[in-house]
Amino acid sequence: MIAEYRRRFWVSVALTVPVLLLSHTIQELLGFSLAFSGDRWLVFALSSIIFFFGGWPFLVGAVRELKARAPGMMTLIAVAITAAYAYSSAVVFGLQGMDFFWELATLIDIMLVGHWIEMRSVLGASNALEKLVALMPAEAHLVQGDRITDVKLSDLKKDDIVLLKPGEKVPADGRVVEGEGHVDESMLTGESKPVRKSVDDRVVGGSINGSGSLKVRVEHAGEETYLNKVIDLVREAQKAKSRTQHLADRAAAWLTYVALGAGALTLIAWLIAGATADFALERMVTVMVISCPHALGLAVPLVVAISTAMAARNGLLIRDRTAFESARKVTAIVFDKTGTLTTGSFEVTRVKVFGAGVDEKEMLRLAGALEQRSEHPIAKGIMQQLQKEGIQVPATTDFAAITGKGVRAIVEGREVQVLSPGAVRELGLSMPEGALTDAAETVVFVVVDGKAAGLIALSDPIRESSAAAIKRFREHGIKTYMATGDNSAVARSVSDKLGLDGYHAEMLPHRKVEIIKELQGRGEFVAMAGDGVNDAPGLAQADVGIAVGSGTDVAAETADIILVRSDPQDILQLLLFGRATYRKMVQNLFWATGYNVVAIPLAAGVLYSAGIMIGPAVGAMLMSLSTVIVAINAGLLRRSLAS
Repeated sequence: MIAEYRRRFWVSVALTVPVLLLSHTIQELLGFSLAFSGDRWLVFALSSIIFFFGGWPFLVGAVRELKARAPGMMTLIAVAITAAYAYSSAVVFGLQGMDFFWELATLIDIMLVGHWIEMRSVLGASNALEKLVALMPAEAHLVQGDRITDVKLSDLKKDDIVLLKPGEKVPADGRVVEGEGHVDESMLTGESKPVRKSVDDRVVGGSINGSGSLKVRVEHAGEETYLNKVIDLVREAQKAKSRTQHLADRAAAWLTYVALGAGALTLIAWLIAGATADFALERMVTVMVISCPHALGLAVPLVVAISTAMAARNGLLIRDRTAFESARKVTAIVFDKTGTLTTGSFEVTRVKVFGAGVDEKEMLRLAGALEQRSEHPIAKGIMQQLQKEGIQVPATTDFAAITGKGVRAIVEGREVQVLSPGAVRELGLSMPEGALTDAAETVVFVVVDGKAAGLIALSDPIRESSAAAIKRFREHGIKTYMATGDNSAVARSVSDKLGLDGYHAEMLPHRKVEIIKELQGRGEFVAMAGDGVNDAPGLAQADVGIAVGSGTDVAAETADIILVRSDPQDILQLLLFGRATYRKMVQNLFWATGYNVVAIPLAAGVLYSAGIMIGPAVGAMLMSLSTVIVAINAGLLRRSLAS
């Protein structure tokens, strides 16, 4: 389509040059003469080619709009060029008056170049999708025993093992089963630093393996990969019409009726005033050209295309454009704690030995023997500490879980239990004074052969970026709250350290809905940031639901916006980007329509007596200038997310 407009434009421009040179008006203006017998017939012939060849897309578009009973931009252009061509042709064949073939030719040229610019701008924004598609490699190295074969991505299945060599792109979503190295995920998440990957870490298709070879077990391949889901989300978001787009559509429809009405009124008014038919028709054509909502049709879609593509490349996935634009109105945000304000992974903060002939390493070794089978975050934290210290874990027998209290097993002939503080009290075991010191810690006790051997304290660390993010939220006038399932002591500790406006502890998922409703009842426009699964009711109730840390699971159906990373800075960036996007839409709507307030009266000839009047060619230039301004202004949106 772009090539077609380009071809029609250059052919029309080439034919416009002789039309301009042979125009009597141009000759008088520039003080030269190329008049010869039959010159008006040559101008008529050249202008006819320009009208039918260069103007064909507009004529066809007008027919399509009229069939749909939705007259708009194409209808206005078609009416303008048809009126100009019909009137000028009638002059050639004997009607008294002065033709304006040169205005017709330049009008079509400017309309063609305007559409060309528009389509190139939209295509440029949509090229981000092609860049995302290009992230995937063509083939993968499939590991089958001792044999490695290259296969197409379409042949990969779940649980296949693939080999990643240094510098290669990851062919599918999966988990590392062998090797370690650093993976560049910047094109997918916006994370500038390569991320270290080792056994059991998740990798995303389309990211780039750095140094080191990795073997990966495929979890999602083909259409199920994270990257494909991102592409689908971007494509749907770019197609979706938001409230602002509907506003633009309504404005375009009304502007169409205004243009047709103003054009007809101008024609009738000048004829009644005693003006000649050619002058009255010229005024009508000029009014219609200037009223054309060409730039209006580009004003919002171009911003949509740019914003969704940019957001996706920075780890912000927009599912609901209306909610995204509404982000500018957020006055309060409710955070889930774990994984959003905190890292979501428990880390051992201190180990304390009470005696019983067991030192720190031995106590960790015995605790690890029991916790190696568990998927609980506390167990993972303990096992991570053992891995750091290089402690080998012994085998266990007679393993049993004690519901709500802990676990027990026989390790090398000794009975070992890892218990909660409450369970230790129930057993009547003494614990040293000051064992429980930090309210933000989670503590488990290790009991060996019926004696308390010591404790292991863990905590879910606050993210390094959380404090700075909360401060910036406050600077932008957004209140911050936390709703967590943790106990009051932990919630209070996190809230105090971050300086939140409030917190709610021991919250079940349905209770978070009540908190959001309460804030909304106070007149707040509420966003909620959670993991998209446990927080689904709250995300659905919030005015803007933000699923964070979804990683490869982008199917958080209740969220309006999905953030790949669990970084509160990204949440603030999202809200600010939403404000910038809406601002660009409003600015574009102004540039697309605002000049009409002045230009239409001047085109109609309101100041004709003062010698001020706009011709058809100038009107077309003004309209196309607004299109260029709209395109450039939309492009400036890229700076908003970059900054």
